[in-house]
Amino acid sequence: MSQAPHAALFELLDIAGEDAVECASLLDRAPSGHVLEALELLQERLGTFPADSISPDRIWPGQPVESVWIEALLRFAPRVHAYHLELGISTDVSAATLADVGLQLRINRRVHGHFGLDTWSWLTLHMAGNLFRLGRLQFHLIRSRRDDGPGGNVAYASDWILGVHIPEDGGLSPALVDASFNEARWFFPHYFPDKPATVATCESWMLDPYLVARLPDSNIASFARRFTLDRCTDAPTDAVYFTFRQRGLGNLDKLPRETSLQRIVLERIDDGGTWQLGHGHLAL
Repeated sequence: MSQAPHAALFELLDIAGEDAVECASLLDRAPSGHVLEALELLQERLGTFPADSISPDRIWPGQPVESVWIEALLRFAPRVHAYHLELGISTDVSAATLADVGLQLRINRRVHGHFGLDTWSWLTLHMAGNLFRLGRLQFHLIRSRRDDGPGGNVAYASDWILGVHIPEDGGLSPALVDASFNEARWFFPHYFPDKPATVATCESWMLDPYLVARLPDSNIASFARRFTLDRCTDAPTDAVYFTFRQRGLGNLDKLPRETSLQRIVLERIDDGGTWQLGHGHLAL
C-alpha cells in the first residue's frame, strides 16, 4: 500500500515505518460515519481553548473507538496546521506540536507491541489549537478554573494559565527548561495578547515530594522545585507508566532496576507506599 499520497502529512506528524503503513490504510478508505462524527467534535473545539480532552465515553460508549479516533486525528491534523499558520505561528512550532501524534503511536507500539493509540484522548487537546510544543516542554493555554488554585478551591489571580506538560523524548536539563519557559513568555503574549497568562501550572508525578527528596540533585528535582506545590493526589500507576511504559501494577518484579529512578519508583511500591500527582504553579 503506497504511502506517497500521505507523505507530507506523515512528515508533519512524524509518522514512519509500520505506523505509516497502518495509517495509510486508514486514510485510503472513505471515512465512516463514526469518523465523521469525531471530525465534527474536533471542529467544534478548534479555537475554543478547552481545558479537557474528549472523553473516551462521550460517544459510542462501550464500543472499540481507537481506530476511529486515529483516523479522525490524522484527517483533522491538516486543519489544525492551517489554523496555526492563520495565527502567524511558524511551521516549525506547528510541526513540533503535531509530531506528538507520531510519538504517541511509537509509545503505543512499545507498550502494547502493536499499532494503536491508547492515548488518543490526550491528542484531542493538540487538535483544539491551544496546546503548543515550545522546545522541551508543551504549554496548554486555558482559562483558570476555581479548583486550579492552592488547596484546590482558590482561583489563581490570572484569568488564563499555561498548563505545562513534559514529553518523554528528552532530558530536563535546567538550560532546556529555561529556554522553553523563555520562549513561552514571548510566544503567548505575541500570538494571544487578549489571553494574558501570568501563571503556569503542572500536574505530574515528577512533582511528588517523595521523588524530589530521594533524588535531590537530579534534573527532575530541579524541575519540580520551580513550582510551588499546591497539593498532592494519589496516582498509584503514573510513576510506573511513565518510567517503564507499563499499564497497571502487575509483574513489578520483572521490571528493571538499573537506574536510580527505576529503583526508587519500585521500592516505594514495595514498601507499601503510593505515588502521588503533585499539583504546582509558578509565576511567569
